[in-house]
Parts: sequence; C-alpha cells; structure tokens
Amino acid sequence: MPASFDDAVEMLKALAEPTRFRLVLLVSEQDLTVSDLTAILGQSQPRISRHLKLLVEAGMVERHQEGSWAYFRLSDRPLAARLVQSLKASVGDDDGALSRDAERLTEVRRERAERAASYFARNAEHWDRIRSLHVPDVDVERALMGALATAGRFEAHLDVGTGTGRMLELLAPFSERAIGVDASREMLAIARAKLDAAGVTQATVRQGDVYRLPGPRGGFDLVTLHQVLHYLDDPAAAIRECANALSPGGRLAVVDFAPHDLEFLRADHAHLRLGFSEATLRQWMRGAGLAVESLQTLPPHDDEAGRLTVTVIVGRRLPETINELADAPSALAVA
Repeated sequence: MPASFDDAVEMLKALAEPTRFRLVLLVSEQDLTVSDLTAILGQSQPRISRHLKLLVEAGMVERHQEGSWAYFRLSDRPLAARLVQSLKASVGDDDGALSRDAERLTEVRRERAERAASYFARNAEHWDRIRSLHVPDVDVERALMGALATAGRFEAHLDVGTGTGRMLELLAPFSERAIGVDASREMLAIARAKLDAAGVTQATVRQGDVYRLPGPRGGFDLVTLHQVLHYLDDPAAAIRECANALSPGGRLAVVDFAPHDLEFLRADHAHLRLGFSEATLRQWMRGAGLAVESLQTLPPHDDEAGRLTVTVIVGRRLPETINELADAPSALAVA
C-alpha cells in the first residue's frame, strides 16, 4: 500500500540532517548497534541514540532488542527502501564523510569476523559438546529429515558454515555430491576427519565465505544453514546469498535458535544474535525469493531446564525469481 503524504513528509524531515542521513545509509547496509554506529561516526552515544530515536519515530529505521543489545536496521516499509535507493544513486561514492563511514563499517565487520574466528579456533575440538546447549541433536535432525523427505534425492548439496561436517554426513545418503564451506580452517580439519571416518566420499569441504558462496548461481538443489545465523552480523544477507545458489525448485533449510535471553552465549561463545522469531525468518525467506514450505519449533523436553528451543524452516526457490537473480552481482564478502 502506498505511503501517506504525512508519512512521506515525516521520513523526509528525518533525513534532512547530516548525521541522520549517514545513519540511514549505514543501517541500510546491515544491522548495527549503537556502539557500532558510535565507533563509525565518531560521535557520542547519547547523540547517536537521540538521532536513532527520531529515525525510528519517523518510520525510517526499526529497532530490534536482543537481550541487552539493540540492533537497528532500515525499515521494511517500501517508501524507506525507495528513499535510500534514491539517496545512494544521488550521492557520489567519493563523498568524504560517506567514504570514511564505509571504511569504518568495514573495520567493524572485520573486528566482528576476527572475534568469531578467534572463538572457532579456541573451540574447534569441542564444537559438538557446545551444541549440547540446545534441544537434542537427534530431535533436530529427525525434524530436518522429515521436512526434506518429500524432495527425494539431491543432485548437489551445499552446507554453509559446515562446522564439523555433521550435515554433510547426515544427508550423504540422499546427495549425489556435496560441498561444505566454513571460514575456520580448524573446523574444516575436523570435518574432513569426521567425513573420512564415516566413509562419506561424495562430499568435500573448503574454506569460504557465507557472503560469497562457491559455485555458479543456481548450482545447488539443497543448501543448509545449520546453527550458523546467530554468529553472523548480517543473517538476512546470508539467506539471500544462499537463495541465489539454489536451482529452480531448490530448497534452503535453516536450523537455528528461537529467541532467548541467555546472554552468556554472546559473551562466552561469540553469538551475535540471541535467536530469531518465526516472523523474522519468514520475512527473510520471502525477501530472498523463497516460499516457506515448512516451519517447526522444537522446544526442550520438560526435564531439560536451561536448554534452548530450535526452529527448523525450509524455503523453496520460486521459479519466477530465477531469471531476476541470474544477472545479479554476488553479495559482498565481509572484510
């Protein structure tokens, strides 16, 4: 539905200030916290918070609370997206302030990636033990296999953030060939050893980036993201990149936590996100051109205090979106 005249005026008024202009451009790139934005713009936290409050009130920006952190992102209102597209097209890439913002955003991304890489390096050998924090793997895997049962065999499976290679091993009987991608060399070493021990011969693993996946567009009829999104600074972009890798009718299966308040996972285990709501996952799937085929939530058993609920969602590539994506540029890798 078109925006009202008053809504358009409020949005334009909110943008008519240099700091707010820069903030909107930044959060249109990815979800950012007040601390991130303070570091990028070099302004005080109260000043940044005040400007963000005005942008939220004007409908240009959305605020999402996750535990003690709040993330800000561009509003999903169509007018907000159109205004940002127009702004980006109208302002040159060589603008000094915006160029510096882009450089600092790259640095924020780099610091996040380094923290995650450090965590993976420290915990590679104990990855399976750490996963015991959530509802038992056997329940999750049974739900995932059930959701994919109607698809039959897969010609090409891509497992993104493969970790120990468990998804490659689990789906090996149903895949002609498979590739596992992970940023951590330590995790890849463990995955290779586990696949060899399990006698899985049609799967390979390689170092890679979730935001720039290997292979041609439309080269896989199954992509899996198993307990990966909560480590990423831009999970929506990761889902879009995974969707771009799907062939017509191909499926993207995502397994991750439902919203929770276990702050120690952020401090001790490098979780950037404390779970995702069903509505958010559905929105990201639709935004990537996928129709949600199934969604299941797996709460812990009654005697499993402190464990986490897991969501299993499967989206299917809509055939009419294939041509639109064929010529699209690959998503940029996080520095």
